[in-house]
Amino acid sequence: MKKIFIGADHGGFVLKNILIPFLEKLDYEVEDCGALFLDPGDDYPEISFTVAEKVKNNQGSFGILLCRSGGGVAIAANKVVGIRAVSAIDEESAAHARKDNDAQILVVGADFVSSEEKAKKVVVEFLETDFSKESRHQRRINQIHDYEKRK
Repeated sequence: MKKIFIGADHGGFVLKNILIPFLEKLDYEVEDCGALFLDPGDDYPEISFTVAEKVKNNQGSFGILLCRSGGGVAIAANKVVGIRAVSAIDEESAAHARKDNDAQILVVGADFVSSEEKAKKVVVEFLETDFSKESRHQRRINQIHDYEKRK
């Protein structure tokens, strides 16, 4: 059973609470990393850091982060060394993030997915697509990892 860590600020809160039972019905183990209640003044960085750290420390797990645009949570999550968080709003970009970039965290801008059903399809595509392991893609990931080690 794949472990999913999910988090959202106020902009993705409603969609997060739709995705959790949907993922559980698909037999994913889901941990809600917040926000645990709707607060229009909440801040996304700590939620993003929490999801990213949990993904980093639980090999083979995935993360899902949601906010209005996807930008803020992606920036924050990618500050965690070793994390590759990628924004996607359709199935093709979600699959690409996994297949070519071995992304561990899917970022969804709740304002930019056309419907709840579309968001579900994007999430499933991300979770069910494997990394291609093509040498050129692995080489690029290794270059990023090497850069992170220099900092």
